[in-house]
Amino acid sequence: MAKGNGKSEVENLDAEHELPAAEEDGFEEKTAEQPAAVEDELTTLRAERDVLYDRLARLQAEFDNARKRAAREQTEFREYAVADAIKALLPIVDSFDRALQAHAGEENFRGIELINRQFHDELAKLGVRPIPAAGEPFDPYLHQAVEMVDTADAPDHTVLEELQRGYKFKDRLLRPAMVRVARNPNK
Repeated sequence: MAKGNGKSEVENLDAEHELPAAEEDGFEEKTAEQPAAVEDELTTLRAERDVLYDRLARLQAEFDNARKRAAREQTEFREYAVADAIKALLPIVDSFDRALQAHAGEENFRGIELINRQFHDELAKLGVRPIPAAGEPFDPYLHQAVEMVDTADAPDHTVLEELQRGYKFKDRLLRPAMVRVARNPNK
């Protein structure tokens, strides 16, 4: 082969040693000349590739689920972070309520009534709701029975009296209501 201006001349090519043209995708079709070992290796590699693709898809789904779970837990934590502070304030609310019950209608307690109302309004804005108790059927998830009272005046398992008000914060129970429950002796 003679060299000219940087290009090789194709005059004296040996046709037996010429390489076949490559296909566009880079893979050759199976021919009779291709050994069986190469085909087995190709099958093994394809199976391994499929396993790795499946594993990748599962790991991506698992990561996505973990990310969503972490975001949900963070939102719940933020949403209910104030619950402990509200629990600490509930005894103060109880003291206001007891003071007003003991001195209902007295002129000196008019300011305390306004403060108590304001306190309850602010708790309601935060999502704190009192649990209804008196006259309701006893619910062990919402009420804590302090005493069972034998009476024929009320149906069995009905709350007769609320001793301490219970509260819910959004959908969570902050404190159950402490109650007296009717027990019908005729049953």
